[in-house]
Amino acid sequence: MAYPSNDPGEPERPVGSLETRIVHAAAGAGASLPAETVGPAIQKASTVLLPNTAALFDSSKPTYGRQGLASQMALSQALCELENARFCQLYGSGLAALTGALMSVLKSGDVILVTDGVYQPVRRFCGGLLRRFGVRTIFYPADATPDAILALAPPEARLILIESPASQTFEMTDTPTLARLARDRGILTLMDNTWAAGFAFRPLDHGVDMSAQALTKYVCGHSDVFLGSVCVNDPALETQLRQTMIDAGFAVTGEDAYQGLRGLRTLPTRFDRHAASALEVARWFLQQPETARVLYPALPEDRFHGLWKRDYDRACGLFGVELKPMPPARVERFLDGLRLFGLGFSWGGFESLATLSRPTRTASPWTGGPLVRFSIGLESPGDLIADLDQALSQTRD
Repeated sequence: MAYPSNDPGEPERPVGSLETRIVHAAAGAGASLPAETVGPAIQKASTVLLPNTAALFDSSKPTYGRQGLASQMALSQALCELENARFCQLYGSGLAALTGALMSVLKSGDVILVTDGVYQPVRRFCGGLLRRFGVRTIFYPADATPDAILALAPPEARLILIESPASQTFEMTDTPTLARLARDRGILTLMDNTWAAGFAFRPLDHGVDMSAQALTKYVCGHSDVFLGSVCVNDPALETQLRQTMIDAGFAVTGEDAYQGLRGLRTLPTRFDRHAASALEVARWFLQQPETARVLYPALPEDRFHGLWKRDYDRACGLFGVELKPMPPARVERFLDGLRLFGLGFSWGGFESLATLSRPTRTASPWTGGPLVRFSIGLESPGDLIADLDQALSQTRD
C-alpha cells in the first residue's frame, strides 16, 4: 500500500492551501467505474485479475488484494499531501506502523535510541521482540538535548525514535537539530507524529527520515477505526517498508481505508476545534488550586512552548495535568465523578476522554504528582469545564 504521489503517470496533484489539497487529494479515483464519485471505490477482493502473463510479475502495480486497491491507494495519496511525502505505507494500527518501520530497517546487532516518553506498547516491543532478535535499546531522557542524545549513541546505533510531544508527559525534542545531527552520523530518525497528526508539524520537512502516525486518532477522528501510516521520501526506505509489509503479511481493508480518507477530509476543521477547546480548558486548570502544572506546549507557561512555537503551526486537543500531591482515592473520586468525559486510553476522537497516567521510565523517572491526561473532544468547552469543576470539587471535602 505504498504509492508514489508525485511520480510520472500519477494524477496531477491539487494546488492551493493544505486544507484544499486534503479535500481534493486522490480525486477521480473512481473515474474508470460506471460513475465517478467524490470518494474512491471500496474494492473487496483478494484476487486481482491481470491483463497478461507479464503483469503477473509487475511489482509496480497491485497483483493481490492484500497490497491495497482503490481506497487504500486514495488514502495513501492523500496522506502524501498531508505530510508532504513521496511515499506512504498503510498499516492496520498505529502500533503496527511503528513496529513495521522498525522491523524494516533494523537487524541483529543494531542499537536504537528511544525517548523515555515513548508510547508504552512501543517500549514493550523494544524490550520484547526486538531484544529477542538481537536489537539493543537505549532510552534517553525525554527532555534531552540533541547533543546529549547523540552522546549516548554507540557505533552500532542505527535509528533514533522520537515522540514529540510525548503523549503522556508532553516533553518536546528539538527535532530538526536532532534529525540533522543523526543524519551526519548516518543514523536514521523515526518520529511518532500522532500528536500533530501530520497537520501541525511535518517531520519530513524538518529532516526526519520516517514519519509515523496512529491514524486511529485524529485522522480517522471517530474512535471506530484502527489505522496507521509511515510516510517517507527516500525510495530505498519505501522499498524496505513495502517489502516488510509483504513479508509480514500486513494488510489494510478497503472499508477501513475509506473511513480513514473520510476522516482526513475534515481533519483541519476538527483539529482546530479540538485545539481551541483544549486551550480554554487548559487555561482553566491553571487557575485551580489542585493544579501543580499543566503539560501543554501551546501554553506560554509550558517549558517547551518556545520549541512548539518555533516548529509547530498549531496544537491538538491532548494535554496533561499534574495535580498537587493528594491521596489516590481523591484522584479516583475526581475521575469517577466526571460525567461528560469518558475514561479511556485513546484520544483524537469526537468525544472527550480522561485517564490516569502512570509513566514508565528508564532514563528519567517520573517524580511528579498524580498525572491525568485529557483528550478534549468536540463538546462545548464551557460544558466540559463545568463538568471538571463539579468533579474536582468532590476532592475538596
